[in-house]
Amino acid sequence: MAADFPSDSEDASLVAKRRTGDNAEPLSVSEISQALKRTVEDRFGFVRLRGELSGVKRAASGHMYCALKDEQAVIDGVMWRGNTQRLPFDPEDGLEVVASGKVTTYPGRSKYQIVIERMELAGEGALLALLEKTRARLAAEGLFAAERKQPLPFLPRTIGVVTSPTGAVIRDILHRLADRFPSRVIVWPVLVQGKGAAEQVAGAVRGFAQMPREHPDRPDLVIVARGGGSIEDLWSFNEEAVVRAIAECPIPTICAVGHETDTTLADYAADRRAPTPTAAAEMAVPVRAELAAVLADFEARKKRAILRPVQLGRERLQARADRLPQREALLEPHAQRLDDLAERLRRGLRDRAAQGREKLSNLRLAPVVLQRNLREAQRALAGLKLAPALVERPLAERRERLAALARLAGQLHPDRPLARGYVRVTGPDGRTITDRAAAAQEAALTLKFRDGELAVATGMEPPPPAPRRKPRKSGTPPKQDDLFG
Repeated sequence: MAADFPSDSEDASLVAKRRTGDNAEPLSVSEISQALKRTVEDRFGFVRLRGELSGVKRAASGHMYCALKDEQAVIDGVMWRGNTQRLPFDPEDGLEVVASGKVTTYPGRSKYQIVIERMELAGEGALLALLEKTRARLAAEGLFAAERKQPLPFLPRTIGVVTSPTGAVIRDILHRLADRFPSRVIVWPVLVQGKGAAEQVAGAVRGFAQMPREHPDRPDLVIVARGGGSIEDLWSFNEEAVVRAIAECPIPTICAVGHETDTTLADYAADRRAPTPTAAAEMAVPVRAELAAVLADFEARKKRAILRPVQLGRERLQARADRLPQREALLEPHAQRLDDLAERLRRGLRDRAAQGREKLSNLRLAPVVLQRNLREAQRALAGLKLAPALVERPLAERRERLAALARLAGQLHPDRPLARGYVRVTGPDGRTITDRAAAAQEAALTLKFRDGELAVATGMEPPPPAPRRKPRKSGTPPKQDDLFG
């Protein structure tokens, strides 16, 4: 071995010379690089490395470049575009992963690296760390803010369900809706697990949201549902695409992914989280029987509210009527007063008659008394001064009243309207006839016009004259009629 390398005692030459015993040609850089590449790839053709991602970046070609490191060493890594498209998560700095691939060299930079064919998170702890990191970043953008939440419609006409069409979830939802309030359901079938599930779920939510408002199939409520599973099974609902689609959806959304203990980022973004798909159906619609009972109760309350014032009015009226006195009680004082007055009247008449009889008995109609009264009246009459004005004034007043009565009599005279074209009809006895029935009973009528009278025969026979009674002789008492005819 000592002969292979020159010692310090040998003189260094300016031009390379063949050494004694050296029959090998010098290798080029490319040759040694390829030799190292083959040696490394043969020795480390398949390895699995566990480390923390650092310097993750994606090239415009779709390839991903990164580095895996631990406390003491770093190794570069590259993942070609075909493999990056199959990644179930988005690699980020700080994630602890397990990368599978082969170690090779990169001659252009004289360094070794791992060509990653598959990348997985290093345990559930790393997955939860990624989940928490994503949640914090999206929460900082306000996607989970309470003011973004929309109220759920009370009774949606159409419900859109984003889930797998073959699982038990859609059957549970449909069965629960049928029990509570049968509604129209539109199912958008998607994958709920595995590669491409997140893109399909996000596309379904955006598809419902992009329907025109007047479209007959546009739902009033969207339910994103999936059954239970592990965190890996539910990871599609933690993808940023699904979370953003649900947060931006203008239609109220219920997220029902997993069981009660399962929580995904889609639950934070949805307007309402349901612990199970069945609970989501219960949140979506009310119970029809309960609504009918509530409406019946409202109807009964409305009737009571309408009838209550009438009932109160009747009660108040009855209370006032009970406080009113009876008619007999009102009339009894007046009846008593009437009896008292009647008795007083009878007593007064008797007393007045007694006084009159007594006064009459006290009068003495002797001629001397009458002559004395006559003389006194003559003296009183002679003492009166009859002025002409005292006599003329009453005469003038009576004359004016008589003239007024004459004018009124002239205006009210039955012949006054004859001058205006009217006719007065009279019977044979001169009595004015005012109706047709009375005129029909007369044999002849007289029509009195303005300028004369005209007799008209009606053709009716005159009624027989009433028998005239003989006058009784004076002093003869009237004969009593016979009661038996």
